[in-house]
Amino acid sequence: MLRSALTTVLPVMTLLALPMLAWAQATPTPNRVDGYGAPATTAPSPPNPSNHGETEVNILSSYYSQDGNHGAVEGGQGTQQLTDFTPTIILNVPLDSATRISANLGMDYYASASTDRIDQVLSTPSSSDTRYHLDLGYSRQLADKRTIVGVGGGFSKEYDYLSGNITASWAHTSADGNRELSVAAQVFFDRATLILPAELRQGRGGDHGSGFDTRQSYNLNLVYSQVLTQRLQAAVSTELVAQNGLLSTPFHRVYFRETGGALGTAKTELLPRQRLKYPVGLRLNYYATDLVQLRGYYRFYNDNFGIRAHTLELETPLKVTPFFVLYPFYRYHTQTAADYFAPYLEHSITDEYYTSDYDLANFSANKIGLGLRYSPVYGIGRFKTPFGGQVAKFKALDLRYAYYRQSTGLTANLISADLSFTLP
Repeated sequence: MLRSALTTVLPVMTLLALPMLAWAQATPTPNRVDGYGAPATTAPSPPNPSNHGETEVNILSSYYSQDGNHGAVEGGQGTQQLTDFTPTIILNVPLDSATRISANLGMDYYASASTDRIDQVLSTPSSSDTRYHLDLGYSRQLADKRTIVGVGGGFSKEYDYLSGNITASWAHTSADGNRELSVAAQVFFDRATLILPAELRQGRGGDHGSGFDTRQSYNLNLVYSQVLTQRLQAAVSTELVAQNGLLSTPFHRVYFRETGGALGTAKTELLPRQRLKYPVGLRLNYYATDLVQLRGYYRFYNDNFGIRAHTLELETPLKVTPFFVLYPFYRYHTQTAADYFAPYLEHSITDEYYTSDYDLANFSANKIGLGLRYSPVYGIGRFKTPFGGQVAKFKALDLRYAYYRQSTGLTANLISADLSFTLP
């Protein structure tokens, strides 16, 4: 189902693969309900000269658990407890020295105590759901050997939500290899079943209450990177987003100070049907020594909902051995509240728009964690596949743990793994 609680969960591993993309929301991962979430593996990547035409396979998985007491389903109060498990397979297949196809296939299985309150009956079908997604991409290096173009598309589906996307991209590197400009555009077409809280369905007909609605999201991502010195690299990026259509979550309740918190006086969340987002980011990578690297990232975010945010990320990979790397990381985020947000019982019935979703509240957040990567030159091991007896190489292992805490009281733990393989 189209879950408010799931806005803090969706594919975590996408962030690991695409650190340049800065999302608007402050929670640890992209907010699909807010127009994000389709895996961006359709964007082209430069051919890897070290794989000698091998097919690359990544098996990713993550387990996420959160808890808090500001659930939007109950008007800004109540549990935010949620768990999410996300197995994913990413394929990168070279057709020749210049052409590649990619595929990203996965699912999200989640259980949410907060969305179980849609019907005010515990252990209902709304307590859990599964989302499936598939994205395909095609990229080609042009004859100049410095330009890569790509196209792709995909879809995701769950019980009350269907989303499709198409994407196109272009990247060009300078003759000396010190500068690169990349441009990627993506369009999402979403259709949602409008599931209302149980007490607001009277007279609406059907099991859910009010039919369907749609949303379109248009994303333009620009990244310019520059080698400044032998040890310092910089990149400037922005992702401009325009959204039209359903931006409210139909089963988010809002309670008003004039009517109190009685169950029958709630209204469903109402937000404008257009949103513009314009973040700007700066990334710096500094190679302090052969064993230590410093990675820093700052992003300023602004939108027409009234949210302004600042995000700072630091990561320090430490090469313990030539093949074993530890990378502690830290992220700090702070944001102002949306113009339309107010806590439980603080909205007025005269307000034009209203929400008590704490994703749109004023808060700060900290995330701290540790990752490790083991990648021997000749791989961790080899084994025969069941497909024609080919020998596959278990190339690398990446493990990561993170702890997240908001000033609102929301806490979360995340464990993720990435197993890399190659096939001849």
